[in-house]
Amino acid sequence: MGTDFKTRTRSAVERYSNALVELSHSIHAEPEVAFAEHRSAAKVADLVAAEGFAVDRGVADLETAFVASYGSGDLVLALCAEYDALPEVGHACGHNVIAAASTGAALALRDVADELGLTVRLVGTPAEEVGGGKVLMLERGVFDDVSLSMMVHPAPYEAIGARSLAITDVEVHYTGKPSHAAAAPHLGVNAADAITVAQVAIGLARQHLEPGQMVSGIVTRGGAVPNVVPARTSAMFDLRAEDLESLRRLEERINRCFAAGALATGCTHEVVKVSPVYAELTPDPWLADAYRRAITELGRTPLDPAEERGRRIGSTDMGNVTRALPAIHPTIAIDCGDAVNHQIEFATACASASADRAVLDGALALAWTTIAAACDDAQRDRLVGGAA
Repeated sequence: MGTDFKTRTRSAVERYSNALVELSHSIHAEPEVAFAEHRSAAKVADLVAAEGFAVDRGVADLETAFVASYGSGDLVLALCAEYDALPEVGHACGHNVIAAASTGAALALRDVADELGLTVRLVGTPAEEVGGGKVLMLERGVFDDVSLSMMVHPAPYEAIGARSLAITDVEVHYTGKPSHAAAAPHLGVNAADAITVAQVAIGLARQHLEPGQMVSGIVTRGGAVPNVVPARTSAMFDLRAEDLESLRRLEERINRCFAAGALATGCTHEVVKVSPVYAELTPDPWLADAYRRAITELGRTPLDPAEERGRRIGSTDMGNVTRALPAIHPTIAIDCGDAVNHQIEFATACASASADRAVLDGALALAWTTIAAACDDAQRDRLVGGAA
């Protein structure tokens, strides 16, 4: 029975291959940043709506989020479609590939949904790069009755169970007092100096950070002109750690560095969370193994599990989904030379023939993983029971 379903879903992916590649290239050609992915979300939603899916747009009070549904089975699958891009470098994380692969899996599974007792949901999830779209959708009930969730992410290598880092994005704002930088500098309170002190404190703290903890940041407002003592400055930092508990400890340390900048200069300061906290990925072992079998059958060679455990794939709000329900977030390799995610060369590779192949292989591997779960009585009971 499983073999027949696999054959039929392969045929479906082949049938839709041109539409899926066109979707990937179209999203790639018009990059849109977090919460502004109006064209990209519409492209995905319109395609599946035309193929019989019931589409609910603007879900969870997010204009660029949607849920497209087909079927009424008790095994409820959520295929996550990301489509936000990065400022300046566009689709340098390949979310166009993610959206098209999840769309392909949804269309392929539509043909077998009734026989497998599936409810297939393509979930359009905005703002992964910053903003935490999936976290907001989790909190607002979009995943409440979901049995399992999946997506596949392009990368320079093939990894099934790789872990991500937990992350929090914060801004620090310093307020001082302006004055003429030459005539009366002693009357000013320099907010730019506060950022400098904080950056130095963070730099010195790096020697003592725990394994897996990382800090990166940029100055977003440093003053207006050099002959006025800057009275208002801001910086944005990403804080990452192996898990949420380690992230909490890192945040406490970095907040002390921010406070040091204010104390040393006489400024006041405020720390603001930019996005919801992203948890670390905790992929479901059974689903990961099923995906590994599927992608290997398609001729790809994933990393050995021992090597995967030593890899970290940045941070993702899919981590929060994996902590809430059985889910996986494998990576699929594309030919990108020496480039890595978030480089302009990787963005170019995400519209290449290799990326097009990843769309189709990724769609089929996700579909076959779902079929494996649906046809295994023990796993089906586990997944449906967990969502009940």
